[in-house]
Amino acid sequence: MSTDSVNPNRRRFLNWTAGVVGAVGVGYAAVPFIRSMSPSAAVMAEATTTVDLSKVDKGQRITVMWQGKPVWVVRRTDEMLETLEDPEVTDQLKDPDSEKSEQPEFAANEYRSREPEWLVMIAICTHLGCIPSYNPESGGDFWSGAWKGGFFCPCHGSGYDLAGRVMEGSPAPRNMEVPYYEFLSDSELRIGEPMG
Repeated sequence: MSTDSVNPNRRRFLNWTAGVVGAVGVGYAAVPFIRSMSPSAAVMAEATTTVDLSKVDKGQRITVMWQGKPVWVVRRTDEMLETLEDPEVTDQLKDPDSEKSEQPEFAANEYRSREPEWLVMIAICTHLGCIPSYNPESGGDFWSGAWKGGFFCPCHGSGYDLAGRVMEGSPAPRNMEVPYYEFLSDSELRIGEPMG
């Protein structure tokens, strides 16, 4: 075959057409792969949990599930809030200012919350993952120091105050974790950052 009969325009057109068809094919193959990296509807549903606060009385604790973990929502009384600044309690704490805790920035205060009345925290001891008991009353045999109410882990004896701050002498290394949350209204709370 003679090279004089080769049409360069035709060859350019065929190369361009093959490139376009190949790019379209790669695009169609990539779409399902890219979609598989997006969170599923089930994951999106677990990303946040909405809590109805209207049925929580003062002094009461409720438990909700968020991302497979128990989360406590506690509506603290004025008396409970007073204990958080009581020197008998704060002098017994490992990290009273929550400097080494896992929590959002808004919870780095003595209440460890957005609003003093409400405590929202993951109900898992920071020692070995047991679930502490809720003991809001002062006194009792839960702690060797002045117990003004809080959370006590029966597995290995870690004590936490009513803000989830760990007591000195506890095997737990840090305060209980506070997840990200926000108030949607006076009676509704959303735990977790919304996705998307």
